[in-house]
Amino acid sequence: MSWMYLIVAGLLEIGWPVGLKMSQEAETRVMGILLAIGFMAASGFCLWMAQKHIPIGTAYAVWTGIGAAGTFLVGVMFYGDPASLARYFGVALIVAGVIVLKLAH
Repeated sequence: MSWMYLIVAGLLEIGWPVGLKMSQEAETRVMGILLAIGFMAASGFCLWMAQKHIPIGTAYAVWTGIGAAGTFLVGVMFYGDPASLARYFGVALIVAGVIVLKLAH
């Protein structure tokens, strides 16, 4: 169950940078800030639950890895962020690291 909390925490981690991006526009500023705060709180809670049975270093690395890779993909797909083979390779390395941490646990 702790790994499920950790995966959910990582996925929720994607939401707060998206909320902050939304807050850059005047018409969605308040909604973006509220979304960011909500996703931060939910992600933090799930991370806290996961750390009951997963070592802190592993949990933090997996949490940030899922959040970083997911945010990268959202940026490319919805916000026109640059995408290159090298950037995708970097994200693949992050995902590979997360997989190794899970298997080594």
